Amino acid sequence: MTVMEPFGARLRRAMDERGPLCVGIDPHASLLADWGLNDDVTGLERFSRTVVEAVADRVAVLKPQSAFFERFGSRGIAVLEKSVQEARAAGALVVMDAKRGDIGSTMAAYAEAFLHKDAPLYSDALTVSPYLGYGSLRPAVELARESGAGLFVLALTSNPEGGEVQHAVRAGDGGGRNVGATVLAHLAAENAGEEPLGSFGAVVGATLGDLSSYDLAINGPLLAPGIGAQGATPADLPRVFGAALRDVVPNVSRGVLRHGPDAGALRTASDRFAEEVRAVVAAS
Repeated sequence: MTVMEPFGARLRRAMDERGPLCVGIDPHASLLADWGLNDDVTGLERFSRTVVEAVADRVAVLKPQSAFFERFGSRGIAVLEKSVQEARAAGALVVMDAKRGDIGSTMAAYAEAFLHKDAPLYSDALTVSPYLGYGSLRPAVELARESGAGLFVLALTSNPEGGEVQHAVRAGDGGGRNVGATVLAHLAAENAGEEPLGSFGAVVGATLGDLSSYDLAINGPLLAPGIGAQGATPADLPRVFGAALRDVVPNVSRGVLRHGPDAGALRTASDRFAEEVRAVVAAS
């Protein structure tokens, strides 16, 4: 298997050149309706193709949400495959938002589906869940290293329900470290010594407020959902992420997608968010 340049290095370059922004591709039924499209495979294909054609040549990262394609069965997966390939051909890095998590051979199979270079759905990175134990992710970590891909591990998510797991203090941890902090510590260990940026990132919600009690300096990227429709703004990022701000990849979905189906309006919206984030990072 041909090994690509590590994801972290490719992501740092893309963020420096295009601005640190991730745009989601979330074709849920209400957005298809807002665009005047039918909730079927034809509408799905039109939606996804429009987003890719509008912004894949200008944003650092595109993040398709796999579930919204999977719900249409094999034809939906075919649209997802094409979208991934066309986005990467246009120069965007693709983070597959599939949040996979399992053990042993099953986790290995999920990794093969999204991280093997010869897989039809090969993506630059994959979102994964560590809540069967961080060690359950080892097959994905190993294949990502082999293929030059990355992972974004759920650590401190923006949904209110996440706290009952992520803020729970680990039994037997004399330091009182909670689960979210433990995930961050594992990622810091994965990224130790990597330059200019490690390939193993965390998902940390931009809506969470002051996170100064957490060590976010994991030498890896921090995928930050919550900008736009969920209420966070680029101006909130320094307060949330502090000294780790330069490694943040803010994710915007509806804040950009609501401007479709006009491709020019999608480009304008993504450019505006990218410039706002760039300005905030430069000023901090």
